[in-house]
Amino acid sequence: MQHKDQKLGQIAEAITAIGTPGLPSSLAALLRGVAPYTYTVVFGYRGAARPLDLFDDFPAEKRKVFVTDYQEGPYLLDPLYLSAIGGQAPGLYRMREIAPDRFYQGEYFRNYYIQTGLAEEIGFLIDAGDDSVVVLSLMRADRPFTGREMRLLQEMAPVVLAIGRRHWADLGQRFSAPDGAGPAAVEGQVERSFHSFGEGILTPREREVVEYTLKGHSAEAVGRALGISPGTVRIHRRNIYAKLRISSQGELFSRFIGTIGKV
Repeated sequence: MQHKDQKLGQIAEAITAIGTPGLPSSLAALLRGVAPYTYTVVFGYRGAARPLDLFDDFPAEKRKVFVTDYQEGPYLLDPLYLSAIGGQAPGLYRMREIAPDRFYQGEYFRNYYIQTGLAEEIGFLIDAGDDSVVVLSLMRADRPFTGREMRLLQEMAPVVLAIGRRHWADLGQRFSAPDGAGPAAVEGQVERSFHSFGEGILTPREREVVEYTLKGHSAEAVGRALGISPGTVRIHRRNIYAKLRISSQGELFSRFIGTIGKV
């Protein structure tokens, strides 16, 4: 853990680095001094647009899973992403605090996230303005963060959020495509990805069940969200599998990811 003078010096370095390419590395050094961890990644999000990799310190052999594969579609099921675009208050969160009740038994975890080999991921959600959110993730490969480490990192949250807001204030502009696609073009794309899945085959209610299921909600949680019984949810799932000619959640996950970018 850092001595007070060292921490103050690193805070000063981070503030000085605002607006320069060295800012993310300065923030990572500051946070590693508070609670050592394995990897840092900073993603920028705006609606359902492909996330921007604003910074990472992954070794080359890890970037495919953590960045390249993630940007191809799995991000749509990431609890940190869903919290970021869903209006979660800025702050520091453990993944398990914001994940659905069956996240660790769900197909996003079993088919994608488990490949990361992480013991825990936590993230600072930073409001960058203009409907854009920055998520600064701290990842540990060996062990979860302790309660004491989380308290120390929570004490740093106001500093991290303030610095992040200033440094990434232009994030919304960076999502503007050359063809002029802006907020209206990306607004609701997450919903469209789910609502168009199985179009012409699945009913609107069945597509809702698919969405909640892929995000990691149990039958009980889906039932509460949709106002139906868990038994009815399970009947919908059986019908979905039959209509799509699949037999598992893994196949459902693969089919959904395969449709990303085609709507």
